[in-house]
Amino acid sequence: MTIGDYMDMIVRMLESGITELAEYMQEHVVTCLVPAFFIAGAIAVFVSRQAVLKYFGAQAKRYVSYTVASLSGCILAACSCTVIPLFAGIYRRGAGIGPATAFLYSGPAINVLAIVFTARVLGFEIGVARALMAVVMAVAIGLVMAFLFGDEERKNVKIPEVFENEGHPLKKSVFFVDLILILVIGASKLENIIKVPVLSTLIVILVFTVVRWQKREDTKMWVQETWSLAKMIFPYLVIGVFAAGVIKEVLPPEYVSGYLGGNSVSANFIASLAGAFMYFATLTEVPIVESLMSLGMGKGPELALLLAGPALSLPNMLAIRQVMGTKKTVTYIGLVVVFATVSGIVYGGI
Repeated sequence: MTIGDYMDMIVRMLESGITELAEYMQEHVVTCLVPAFFIAGAIAVFVSRQAVLKYFGAQAKRYVSYTVASLSGCILAACSCTVIPLFAGIYRRGAGIGPATAFLYSGPAINVLAIVFTARVLGFEIGVARALMAVVMAVAIGLVMAFLFGDEERKNVKIPEVFENEGHPLKKSVFFVDLILILVIGASKLENIIKVPVLSTLIVILVFTVVRWQKREDTKMWVQETWSLAKMIFPYLVIGVFAAGVIKEVLPPEYVSGYLGGNSVSANFIASLAGAFMYFATLTEVPIVESLMSLGMGKGPELALLLAGPALSLPNMLAIRQVMGTKKTVTYIGLVVVFATVSGIVYGGI
């Protein structure tokens, strides 16, 4: 290759990174990440430590904590980046590492809309397999993380308790439900003619609850905690999204698909690893897998990519490292890749 060829490649890589970042900013920051950060800030400030420990704490009954963590993914339908502020919120309030990482995986992996879309586009069988294995993986990953790190002591951020012994439960419920609805509706594929009026109404309700039902000091703490989480996580998401765009240019799906035929261990592992580092916006993993299938992708690697791709991405990895450290992050990534690989091998052999 000549110097000119190298320069052209570098320009294409930079353009791909900038394009990926621009699309991410346009499609996800306002409608997904901003509501997610505000929900995380609200969890950190308004939800009592006792409530978090009751359902997600290390001493909580496992069938309760892991059921709640898995079902939360069905309700929130968050992508791999949007779920991080929510994970950070419950983790910093004292959630056990097991239930917290089960929630971290389930948020993007057990997305009801994505499961239904998978079944419609790729087939009923793969849709059911994805749903079942995502639930199994969420619980399994959480249990292994709890086994490996459950005895470690973490320094939890000390946040003043508000609404702990005061305030009407119904008012707090309206406040949180409204925030979650803003996230869910904002991230949905609804037409703007429906989405805009609904979001506008929800925002008006939110303003009313904040102005009429919250003390000014409480609102100030909420905004401060939201900003603190945003500063900690968002820069790494930006770096990661740009890097993911560069990787797409270097390793396009057509190139990767050449290694994903059949149901070998290597094919499933490559599918899991490639999915882990690529960034998939919500639902985009389905058409990508469909295109890879047309190029000869095996059904085992197909499931492996669907299980690892939505739950992980390079931006996701960089951001969760800021929350729980390098050791736990590397372990979590490894578990997702390994379990997705095994799931693909089992499914491909059926």
